[in-house]
Amino acid sequence: MSFLTLDLNLLRVFDAVMTEQNLTRAASRLAMTQPAVSNALKRLRDTLNDELLIRTAHGVKPTQHAEELWPVVRRALTDLETAITPETFDVSRAHTTFQMAMADATAALWLPALVRTIERNAPQMNLRMVPLTTRDPRQMLLRGDVDLAVGFFPGVAAQLAGGQTTSASPIHHERLYTGEYVCVMHKDHPLANQVLTLDNYCASHHLLVSFSGRAHGLIDETLAAMGRERRILLTVNQFFTAGRVVSSSDLLTVLPRHLIGATGMTDVLVARELPFPTPAVHVDMLWHERDARNPAHKWLRGHLSETAHEKFNLIDPEDED
Repeated sequence: MSFLTLDLNLLRVFDAVMTEQNLTRAASRLAMTQPAVSNALKRLRDTLNDELLIRTAHGVKPTQHAEELWPVVRRALTDLETAITPETFDVSRAHTTFQMAMADATAALWLPALVRTIERNAPQMNLRMVPLTTRDPRQMLLRGDVDLAVGFFPGVAAQLAGGQTTSASPIHHERLYTGEYVCVMHKDHPLANQVLTLDNYCASHHLLVSFSGRAHGLIDETLAAMGRERRILLTVNQFFTAGRVVSSSDLLTVLPRHLIGATGMTDVLVARELPFPTPAVHVDMLWHERDARNPAHKWLRGHLSETAHEKFNLIDPEDED
């Protein structure tokens, strides 16, 4: 192969397909027909003498050569785009709609300040909230169902932390802040004025906030490691509901401390330290590679990052991955 005869447009197609991991979405991104995208990939395969992308039931899977090639192509295209079209962005004229996924309590914390900023500085920007029903929203981002997800995604963050975005997972993340778990009960609960011990904790009835409805969570795994268990009488899928139920019952629940206020029940709820160690609650922001350089998307991410730093003042926001 001679680089002098290489059609550089084929690299743009390759980049779009690697980003979207789907020929139809790549075609839409490029304003091309799917047959045209397929034909461009065939030409690039012939040129590079490699399959590059193999069709699967869920889209396309890159070969090892494609995995190695894509970061180089992505970086080169980004540098070229920056040089040719210097970034100019006027948020006051931005006319765009974002789909965001958050749990109810997380949305209650973020949205008031964000809406005030949009009304003041970005009057033509719109937000659409999508229910967050999973601790792993990567498929929602890959399918384009949402533009941004904010929440506690322990498995996802662990995989992405310290790593580079790859074609296997073109998801970016930024740590917004770190909190802690506490035991929450109504202020007249029999345990409210006692030292919370492992024995009286396990002897109580519990409420679990579970997006999936599964009556087993991180706390249960921690207890199992100590040879203990608790009885989960009720599972709910909203933090607000958890606050309402706990405020009028003798159920205990475990919540991130920073989300207690979002229940609207702070005047009748109390928080107590758990009688066993638990992992920190890391709240992360996730987005797809396709939006990494979108000026409006960058503005939105920047606002959330600054809000976290000012509102919680718990950690310095980490650099984007």
